[in-house]
Amino acid sequence: MKILFVTDARSPTSKNWITHFIKPENEIYIASTFDCDFDVPIQGFEFTPVAFSSAKRKSSAPSSASSLTLNLRTALRQSFGPLTISFAANKLRNFISKIKPDLIHAMRIPYEGMLTSYALSGGRVAEGVSRPQFIVSVWGNDFTLHAPSTPLMKSYTKFVLQKVDALHADTNRDVKLAREYGFPEEKLSLVAPGNGGVRGDIFYPPSELVKNPIIINPRGVRPYVRNDSFFKAIPIVLAKYPEAKFICTSMQNESQALKWIEELNISHAVELLPAIEYQKMGDLFRSAQIVVSPSIHDGTPNSLIEAMACGCFPIAGDLESIREWITHGQNGLLFDSNDSQSIADAILLGLEREDLRRDAAGLNANLISAKADYEVNMKKVEEFYNSVIRKT
Repeated sequence: MKILFVTDARSPTSKNWITHFIKPENEIYIASTFDCDFDVPIQGFEFTPVAFSSAKRKSSAPSSASSLTLNLRTALRQSFGPLTISFAANKLRNFISKIKPDLIHAMRIPYEGMLTSYALSGGRVAEGVSRPQFIVSVWGNDFTLHAPSTPLMKSYTKFVLQKVDALHADTNRDVKLAREYGFPEEKLSLVAPGNGGVRGDIFYPPSELVKNPIIINPRGVRPYVRNDSFFKAIPIVLAKYPEAKFICTSMQNESQALKWIEELNISHAVELLPAIEYQKMGDLFRSAQIVVSPSIHDGTPNSLIEAMACGCFPIAGDLESIREWITHGQNGLLFDSNDSQSIADAILLGLEREDLRRDAAGLNANLISAKADYEVNMKKVEEFYNSVIRKT
């Protein structure tokens, strides 16, 4: 099978998915919306900038930026990014004509799905090149954060869902929302974690429950993660558990986080880490009792289910998508991400209830095995790809 992935190739999520298909029987091509070095063998790579992505320096991973910078960048891309799609589509259209893929998989609606939809329908692919089958992935906040942000984003989201042949989503909620945005009932869909699932050789439980009160926030700096509420919850927890430690990944030297730490006088209890290599995250999760995900928009956070696989007790924002993984009071706890007291109460209950943490660890091991095993999910993805191709 000849597959073209249109994606941000810096993303560990994309890499985890794509590398599964690097096999002798496949030809793999990537059109990346950000310039980077892709360090696995593929047949072709094209840098296809869109929505001002060419302004970013070449990198092997998404860069860490301040919360203010990210919020501003997101707002600018939502407002003006769609205006760049027509021009960018010409380059992608030429790449498609050159390589003649059987299948194109755009790994998000903004802006990879938008770019691909326009490339396939906004102009003519070269003579003799049949239209490839087209799949789009939905990751977490495509519908809840981006699509409603501006009239153009909403219009382009609907355009994508009318043009695609099949949909991959990381939650059942997003399949439902896709239908509301115009994705036809008769077209194929698949629900699977965005990165393919949890790799059992990296993410597995410790030999015994963690005894030290260590809490990890692995979400980094994102426009839809309420880290302000999370940091304000820390003094409330420390008042009852002064020995508690809070670890925050992908936040090292983040100016706003440093400011919160100083204002709240919690430097003794908080460690800001850089982005951690994917293969080392398992060890970090196994060192913690609790994982916290204070988001207000989400699908299936890869870091959350990976932490659950490592025996971390999960507490997360009360969202419809998260309720597909966490049943409050059974295998985790849900809170209001906008309310620091709600976050603190959930952390405190998790620290106090060893029995709840123990029961949840067993339930989550079974849940991850049943729903999120990487090898099992990627076999389903292979079958999904073949089903889409057969409908040609």
